Amino acid sequence: MNQQPDSDLRAIPCMLMRGGTSRGPFFLESDLPTDTAERDRVLLAALGSPDPRQIDGLGGAHPLTSKVGIVRRSSTPGVDLDFLFAQLQPSNDTVDVTPNCGNMLAAVLPFALERGLLPIADGITTARILTLNTQMQCDASMPTPGGKLQYGGDARIDGVPGTAAPISINFLDTAGSVCPALLPSGKALDRIAIGGSAPCEVEATLIDNGMPMVLVRAGDFGISGYESVAELNADTALRACVEALRLAAGPLMGLGDVTTKNYPKMCLIAAPRAGGSLTTRCFIPHVCHESIGVLAAVTVATACVLPGSIAQGIAKTPGGTSQTLSIEHPTGEFSVELALDPNHPGLVARAALLRTARPIMRGEVLIPASL
Repeated sequence: MNQQPDSDLRAIPCMLMRGGTSRGPFFLESDLPTDTAERDRVLLAALGSPDPRQIDGLGGAHPLTSKVGIVRRSSTPGVDLDFLFAQLQPSNDTVDVTPNCGNMLAAVLPFALERGLLPIADGITTARILTLNTQMQCDASMPTPGGKLQYGGDARIDGVPGTAAPISINFLDTAGSVCPALLPSGKALDRIAIGGSAPCEVEATLIDNGMPMVLVRAGDFGISGYESVAELNADTALRACVEALRLAAGPLMGLGDVTTKNYPKMCLIAAPRAGGSLTTRCFIPHVCHESIGVLAAVTVATACVLPGSIAQGIAKTPGGTSQTLSIEHPTGEFSVELALDPNHPGLVARAALLRTARPIMRGEVLIPASL
């Protein structure tokens, strides 16, 4: 970090990246303070939190654009890059490095190549990435014809306009990323009591195959599951009920009190209506997601093939040990390729998917030097 001449602002090198349907600044770990509290103050200032508009920073006034990536060369044998994801919020001062983010993960390899952390291969460049948040590993690949970075291409993902070069991600081990196990309660289906003015019990699947999630039938909340994001966000009674369920599920998932945590994510499911495998409306965790997160899609797809889960009888699956499932969301669909263990029904041996990413800005973010 270098003091700017004649200024009480401090400049920190960063690159604003889009990863999948998320966006945020990426930093080299060496450009940030080593002290965690000081680092968090820097990240909050860089994004302009807490402020609903994040008017004094790089944040986009939405959880999907209030994210940060921190990257370094890895010292772990067999791993090329270490990635730390940080989730910030527009309106509060939290910096959460507990969960993963598969969308921001898609931007790690291009950022590392842009910053010279790895050599660029001729044709396809592949790197093994360790996500420090949960110790999850994956292999990411992107086209680099002639040893040059290529961002243009024909790959299209719902939630992002236009097309771009594909970035493939092959997850190596995602079960129990934050929770103690794939099914942290030990069951594929739980009945959870919800208190409040109208106490009730709701059936749910508590699952973590990359993202801790609570899956419930939309119909059990008196809705169809096909409502728009605006309709769901305006339904304060529904949101209160969903949050009550989230708070009740936290201890059952081994997560303790999740009042101030960004997980588990909540997902209302319904039968597919656009030729996919399942329709979803996800909350992240208090605002309805306009699409679905990468690892949330992997987790939902896993529930679709898991015997006895809440998705059984609702999801449409192709069958076989290699399945491509289309997870429908408010702005389109997300395809996940699952390889199932033939000896253990419902056990996912591998998950792979396609994202796109690109740098938006190279430069420095200026923050108050007093931090």
